Amino acid sequence: MMVEMICAGFGGQGVLTTGLILAEAGMKLGMNVLWYPSYGSEMRGGTANCTIKFSDKEIASPCAEKIDILMAMNAPAIDKFESQVRPGGILLVNSSLARKDRVYRDDIQVIKVPATDIANELGNARGTNIVMLGALSYASPDFDVTYMRGAIDYFFAKKGKVNPKNAICFDRGVEAAKAQV
Repeated sequence: MMVEMICAGFGGQGVLTTGLILAEAGMKLGMNVLWYPSYGSEMRGGTANCTIKFSDKEIASPCAEKIDILMAMNAPAIDKFESQVRPGGILLVNSSLARKDRVYRDDIQVIKVPATDIANELGNARGTNIVMLGALSYASPDFDVTYMRGAIDYFFAKKGKVNPKNAICFDRGVEAAKAQV
């Protein structure tokens, strides 16, 4: 079993942190994981993305050709990577930063989550990625909601960054995905 994922958006949206959380969660489950970041020299505000792979076998290449899951934190991320999502794959869209009239491929599952709006409403502007992780955990059979919620808490706790609003953001992301799946 191999799951290939790309998380993409602007620098400062937690794109790379999201990938690290997922990679660490996979390692704790005993999986082979790969986290491959890519970002512009300007960092915050520039483009950022990372490839994350999970497998029960060795991972031969960091390249993702047909991705299973795309977590798009903004419209340019959709423009760049939507064509790489395999038929039947999942596209998670931060609908707060995507055109409302955008037409998506009909051979993939599209889940629109107003993640930026939710995070801001909850007073946790830096929690947009956590909202999206909640949606991912519910939408994909490859992730477990309870496990991922704990993995996020563990990731930040070991850095001394305990934020109770993260759990609320995560739960709202789960609710947003539940309403569409």
